[in-house]
Amino acid sequence: INAIIVEKTLQGKVVTRLKGGDPMIFGRGGEEAAELAEAGVKFEIVPGISSTIAGPAYAGIPVTHRDHCSQLTIFTGHEDPTKGETSLDFEHLAKTPGTKVFVMGVSRLRGICDEFIKGGASAETPIALTRWATTGKHQTVQGTLETIAEVVEEKKFKSPAVAVIGNVVKEREKINWFETKPLFGKRIVVTRTREQAGGLSKRLGELGADVIELPTIRIEHPQDRQDFAESVSESHTYDWLVFTSPNGVERFFDAFYATYQDARSLGGCRIAAIGPSTEAKIRDYRFAVDLMPERFVAEGLLDAFKNESIEHQKILWVKAEETRDVIYDGLMDQGAIVDSCLAYRTIPETSDPTGAAKQLREEGADMITFTSGSTVENFFKMDIDWPEECEAACIGPVTHKAFKSHCESPSIESEKHDIDGLVQAILNHFGE
Repeated sequence: INAIIVEKTLQGKVVTRLKGGDPMIFGRGGEEAAELAEAGVKFEIVPGISSTIAGPAYAGIPVTHRDHCSQLTIFTGHEDPTKGETSLDFEHLAKTPGTKVFVMGVSRLRGICDEFIKGGASAETPIALTRWATTGKHQTVQGTLETIAEVVEEKKFKSPAVAVIGNVVKEREKINWFETKPLFGKRIVVTRTREQAGGLSKRLGELGADVIELPTIRIEHPQDRQDFAESVSESHTYDWLVFTSPNGVERFFDAFYATYQDARSLGGCRIAAIGPSTEAKIRDYRFAVDLMPERFVAEGLLDAFKNESIEHQKILWVKAEETRDVIYDGLMDQGAIVDSCLAYRTIPETSDPTGAAKQLREEGADMITFTSGSTVENFFKMDIDWPEECEAACIGPVTHKAFKSHCESPSIESEKHDIDGLVQAILNHFGE
């Protein structure tokens, strides 16, 4: 890899050599920098946060603590195999006061612990190992120099990992902050589109969940793009615009501003929307929402319109091609003149660059989330058996009904039919 870095740089390219942790702490950054210097290549080193410090921090272990130590020693458990013999003086390490941290040593753990004990360290010295720190897969095991090898084998704990030896490990009992998050240890699948998954994934991840993003749908242009464009260009002739999803808002206003340069070109249209996320997307385009139902479903919107005088008024409903006709029929029954604007369509997502489907098949999940009927329908078209002991979380009654038509596994439905409500329902469920 050093040769590649030099080669690409000498070709005039700007090269970033991205490292995990800090490049100068067991990251071979010094070796690579020396080779660049020898080749006459100018470079810059950007320090990072070493896993030897960050990993223990997420496990609730401070590597230094005034009550326990004022010295920190870091070493590697996996040295250069060409050296022939170790350069580590375990007897010296065992007698050195303070915390000892080592990386790349899971395969040699038993031998390292034996060497420490042989060098004079107490067999009862606390030790902890942590891996996948900062992620939903985060795992920590702890014991003593005498017992930790058995604990690691019993828990099937694998590398890579950071190990901490010393009394600072005892602080974990007080400050184990990450592993006490409400969704820690729960693997939750998000089936939204790749573009929209991030918001829900971030919320769940911040609560400690191990999130798998497995988009089951993607958003495409409508089949009749000319008809859509004409509907947008004539939108100023309507009394109301109705939006039921952020996707519809985005497609509509992107097309609107491609035609008109001024927001006032929308005329005197009033705007109705279902749900906070739809409203937020409308506000992104600097428009206000005039009507928002208390219940974030089609039936709730129809109830809200009963308080408006819409007889003989023209309403443009911006929707997906596959949307049920509840809003159209309900508004027509109230005497409105309704046109549908087909802004987009949802189709099955066939791309899986992250291998999420394979991971779900092999590792299972605790819960799979669904935010629309289409995410449900397309999930069950995938070649994935419903995982054992897995539950579903559905954003509302329509989505829940779609799930129940396919599967009788346990499921929950959010009372508030938006992302906030879905997250709260998941929290309430796992908190029971």
